[in-house]
Parts: sequence; structure tokens; C-alpha cells
Amino acid sequence: MKIVKKIKISKLNKIKTKNGNVMHALKKNEGSFLGFGEAYFSFVNYGKIKGWKKHKKMTCNLIVPLGSVKFVILDDKKKLKKKIVIGENNYCRLTIPNNHWFAFKGLSKNKNIILNISNIHHVKNEVEEIIDKRLFNLYF
Repeated sequence: MKIVKKIKISKLNKIKTKNGNVMHALKKNEGSFLGFGEAYFSFVNYGKIKGWKKHKKMTCNLIVPLGSVKFVILDDKKKLKKKIVIGENNYCRLTIPNNHWFAFKGLSKNKNIILNISNIHHVKNEVEEIIDKRLFNLYF
């Protein structure tokens, strides 16, 4: 089984057509594809923060096709690894390997939609979550 150990940013193609754009997400021959567990959409309202969470096994492939979202990723010791804004103006895929804490904030006043294509399906015991306002204030 292939493992991704580093946070990865992958530029994605947007194909403009007169009847509406086509936006790529993930292909099975890309290094970020570790198998398919599930795909789901998460919405985050303007100015709101969701997190912190850390997956023990899951690798997340996060894409923001609509809106703009700021992601903050920490290592297992809660030290800053990366801050990035992705969305319509920076269309890319953010791959977060397991054992990284992350949270995200909605930046667009319209809809902010995140697609996660994960390598395993969601299992309640597989994810750790904390709500620490000090971490929000420190990184957002």
C-alpha cells in the first residue's frame, strides 16, 4: 500500500467551455490517489472555522470548487506546518496525510464548498477532534 507522508499541493485543470466549466479533482494515476474510501462535500460558512481534527489513518484530498477556504495544518505536536488558501482563484488539491491536525475557515461571503476524496471511509474512532479557541486565535 502506498503512503503519502508530506502535505502536497497539486494544481488542477479548469477547462472553460461556453456552457460551463469542467474542473478536475483527482485521477487514479496521480500520487495523491491511495485508493477510494469515500467522497463527501463539506460546507463552511463565511468567517466560520471548522476543526481541529486529526485522522489516524485517512489521507484527505481536499478541493474547493466553489468559494475560498483557508486551511491551517499542524504536525502531531501542534506546530505549524502550512497555511494555504484554495478555491476558485487558486484551484488546486490539498493532500493532507494522516497524523496532521487541520482546521479551515470560510473566506467567501457566498458558498464555500470543500470536496474530500479520502482513501478510507469515515470511521468515528479513526479521527481525533479538539476545540481549542487558543489555536483558532493563534492561527486564524
